[in-house]
Parts: sequence; structure tokens; C-alpha cells
Amino acid sequence: MASRATARSPSYILPSVVALSLLSLVVVVYKVDDFATQTKTLAGHNLDPTPWHLFPPKTFSDETLHDRAYKLIHCSYLACRYRNNDIPERRRPPSSSAKAPECPNFFRWIHHDLEPWARTRISAAHLEAAKQYAAFRVVIVGGKLYVDLYWACVQSRAMFTIWGLLQLLARYPDRVPDVDIMFDCMDKPIINRTAHESMPLPLFRYCTDEDHFDIPFPDWSFWGWPELHIYPWNEQFRNIKRGSKERSWRKKEPFAYWKGNPDVSSPVRTELLNCNDTKMWRAQIMRQDWEAEARAGYEQSKLSNQCNHRYKIYAEGYAWSVSLKYIVSCGSLTLIITPQYEDFFSRGLIPRVNYWPISPNAICPSIKSAVDWGHGHQSEAKEIGQRGQDFMESLSMDRVYDYMFHLITEYSKLLDFKPVPPDSALEVCAESLVCLADPKQIQFFKKTTAYPSASPPCTLQSADSNLIKRWRQKKKEIMKAVEDMNPKERRRLN
Repeated sequence: MASRATARSPSYILPSVVALSLLSLVVVVYKVDDFATQTKTLAGHNLDPTPWHLFPPKTFSDETLHDRAYKLIHCSYLACRYRNNDIPERRRPPSSSAKAPECPNFFRWIHHDLEPWARTRISAAHLEAAKQYAAFRVVIVGGKLYVDLYWACVQSRAMFTIWGLLQLLARYPDRVPDVDIMFDCMDKPIINRTAHESMPLPLFRYCTDEDHFDIPFPDWSFWGWPELHIYPWNEQFRNIKRGSKERSWRKKEPFAYWKGNPDVSSPVRTELLNCNDTKMWRAQIMRQDWEAEARAGYEQSKLSNQCNHRYKIYAEGYAWSVSLKYIVSCGSLTLIITPQYEDFFSRGLIPRVNYWPISPNAICPSIKSAVDWGHGHQSEAKEIGQRGQDFMESLSMDRVYDYMFHLITEYSKLLDFKPVPPDSALEVCAESLVCLADPKQIQFFKKTTAYPSASPPCTLQSADSNLIKRWRQKKKEIMKAVEDMNPKERRRLN
């Protein structure tokens, strides 16, 4: 009987299978790359700069396209779902029976900042209208944090702001209420009180002023500013205080000192350059070149090495400046050129108690007058400088987190809707931020990792609008009295 021929597959099937597999792989890779190009991140991927404050777009040229694509997908969609052990375990400490201390007085400004919505409350329509001015949206639900990204922020502002919020959730687990916040990460307030009088829009940012509704919130640099080699606040304050003790008051340079970047569209800083004469104006004004500092390893810009003068000058930049807290921390007599903008804590500083006011209309003569007064009243000048440093020391990260907690809690009470993350928002956790961060940012994250607090937040005082008015009036009276001390110099300027 004839044997049957062995059945064989056609010769074209194997190459076809290989070709189909390769085609499928190409399609998958293309889809992954396409998906990644639409994924926005807190590091700034696929985001344009804010149109109301332009800056050079961020570039990510240190990775291949495919590596970046898979990184974005992992960090954005998988890191929070499949958490690893890069972040130390945060165990809840035993609760303390100690009574919570009363919050610092300046916390009362929280009520003032939220007063525009005390009667109307905050609706979903308010948030939707505020969206056009926001760089991102933060929604906290059930202790989880979600972010909807609209625009890129300068450097790592967005990353460190969100990191701070994540640490707040870690510090006070199960205590932070559900909330829906629109946030702008740029400098100048934008919600004008006159233009938005009929419908005030709630927008969080780092500073405000009397003409705007913007709600001040602790800035990113409290958790560090790696691009400028500025350490997280608790560590940075310790370094500055230690540096301030290297010279006694009498051995400090007997004139006023400022070092910064004047090229930020700041009329105040431009005028300040004219005061660089230690004989005529008793001032030394130094231009800060951050690009040169970066090349030199920031050795000449260490904040702890800038406390060698009896008098330190604060001048606003494009708007408010994070430098205020570092300058006041020196313990020198801080000469604050009367600012237009206020951050969350600066409203607690009192002229002739924590600092000396400088008229913005007569900057150089006012600086000279302040230094001359300090020379004739050295004990008083030293005491004012010390009280300024004491104030900044009291502003520990414990108090920063308490301010965040109370502001968010009081704000959440005004919402007339239940916060729900929009479909375009992504969950953000410590692991997903670490996944996106560079080595230096990760170092700062580790330094500022928060753990559950054994004690509750400080106790927030009740609202008192009359007290706020009295504070403002008293500050104006003191500043006017200081101006009147130097009429000859003001007349000469005019």
C-alpha cells in the first residue's frame, strides 16, 4: 500500500506571520508614541507656556522618543496603580492628647481672602469660568489627588506645588476635605476686583494684592528650588541662621545690601541700581547672573553667605519674590521697599517691629535715611532685625502645612457641589512624581517627605474683618511716620 505524503504548510505562511507580527509591533509602537505625545505631565511634557506670562518652552532632548513615550505612560498611568517602595512607608503615629496651639495671627487673613464667596458660595460655574486663567486644576477626593493640566509652569513650580499638597495629605491623613481648586503658577494676580466684581472667580496662586481676588497659597520653594540650588525651607532657614551668626552685629558691613536679578521688568529694581553707592546712599547693589552662578556651582550665591551686612534690602521683581523669606531670615535690619504684592505670610510682618519700610517713591534717599537711623539707634535696629528672624523661625513647615490645611478646609466649606475629578484629570501620587523627576528633584523630594502628624493642626481663629482693617490702618500710619522722618530727602528728590 502506497504511503501517504506528509502534509506541509505552504512556504509563504511563516514569512506572512513574521510580517504580520512586525506590522502589529509597528502599529503598537506608533500608538504608544502617539498616546505619549498627548499625555501632559507636571514636568511640562506636551504643554505650552502660560499665554499670560510667556517663557521659553521646556525641552526634553535627553531621552529618545520611545524611551520618553514609555516613561510618560508608566509615570502617568501605572505608577500610582502599581506602587513600589521608592517612598518610605508612612505609618500613623499614636495620637497625642495635647491641645492644639492657636494659629499665628496672620492666619486670620484666610477668612479675608475667602470673604468674596462667603454669601454666594462657589459653584461649578465659578470654577469653569476661572479655568481660563489657571495653569492646572487640583481635585482631592477621598484622600487621593488628581490634576488636570492646561499650561506649563516655569521650571519645576508645578511639580513642587503638587508635591507639597501630597505631603499635606500624608501629614494629615483622612483630615483633608474633598476639594476642587483652580491654580495659576505664575507671578502676577490676574482676577481684578473691578472687572470681576459681579462674579469673583476663585483662583489660587502664590501672591495677591488689594486690587485682586487671587487667593495666596504657599509657594513651591518651601519644598526647594533645585534649579537655583535653594534647599527646602526648614534646612535653608537653619543654614541662613547659622550664617547670620558668623559675624557679630558690630562686625557686619555698615551699609545696606541687595543682590538679585534686575532684568525682570521691575521698575523698583531698575531704580534700585541707581543706589549703588556706599558713600552717597549707604548701599551696595549687586547684579545676580544666574547662568554664571550655575556654571560656577552656585558658590557665590549661597543664601547663608549673604548675611554679612547690618541692613538687607527686599525689592519686588516682576511681582512678588520668594526672596523675602530668605532676606528677613538673616536677622539684619530688613529694608522692605513697600511692596504692591503680598504672599500668605508677609501680611504678618509689621513695620518697625519686624522690618523697616522704604518708600518706593524715594528709594535711594529712603535707604540712606534708614541706614543713618540704624547707625544712631543700633540697639533698636538690631532688635528689629532679630524679631524679623524670629518671625521667620516661627514659620516652620509645621505652620506652612497648617496654613495649607486651614485654607483648603475653609475653601471647601464654600463649595456648593461635590468635587469630582474631570475625565481629563490623572491621579498623582508621590511615586508618579518621583517617576518624572530628575535626580536633584528626587533628592529634594526625599528631604521633604512628610509623615502622619501625632498632633492636630493649630486652631484657626474666627473671622474678624474689623481686626484686619485695624492692622492695615496701623501699618499705613507707621509707614507714613517713617516717611515723615525724612522730609528733606523727599523734597530734594521731587
